[in-house]
Amino acid sequence: MEIPRHVAIILDGNGRWAKSRMMPRNYGHVRGAANVEVICRAADELGIKYLTVYLFSTENWRRNPDEIKALMKLFHSYTRTAIRQARENNMKCRVIGDPSALDETLQKNLRELVESSKDNTGLNFQLALNYGSRDEIVRAVRKIASDVKDGKIEDPAAITEETIASSLDTAGIPDPDLLIRTSGEQRLSNYLLWQMAYSELYFTQTPWPAFTKQDLEEAIEAYNQRTRRYGGLKKGEED
Repeated sequence: MEIPRHVAIILDGNGRWAKSRMMPRNYGHVRGAANVEVICRAADELGIKYLTVYLFSTENWRRNPDEIKALMKLFHSYTRTAIRQARENNMKCRVIGDPSALDETLQKNLRELVESSKDNTGLNFQLALNYGSRDEIVRAVRKIASDVKDGKIEDPAAITEETIASSLDTAGIPDPDLLIRTSGEQRLSNYLLWQMAYSELYFTQTPWPAFTKQDLEEAIEAYNQRTRRYGGLKKGEED
């Protein structure tokens, strides 16, 4: 079985999972955060090299203020735990998104997570936090425009797909081979739109807190049944 090099996941269904158990939404978020470590280990065991998870989008700020406050508190706790997990599991962590809207302590925790794990050689784990693909692309365009203004790029015709890709938050990370979205929704929700131009999409009814290694394996099995195409060509085909 071919293991996808890079798997991206939209962690959906925490609140609905909690509601189905007559528990508050925040309980679902707590259980969902705990499941991230479980799936990180599963991904590493299966041979996945890159795992990117959607923790909090730029649109999530529209949620109930009390829920946002609880999520931010959870992220504080989770990032401290993630530092230990990265050390124990040899994970190299990276944060994508715009951290400037987060409070300074959380930003500090995220910087420590990235710095303390930069030399690890195991699973490459990306946390999408205050991330939105349109926002990412806007920030990339601004950076390129600044480079043109400063003379670093003399000819706009020299701007290529590689120029844009190298200006995104995911610079240096291969594009996802497989996107998994839990809890039955079938949309991308402004997630890695540039990067997922040729990704396979897999949707499962299983909510994120209940998502297991077996569910991940089933997604990979479904991925293996697809005919991978890049610009109309099957993987491995010659022009």
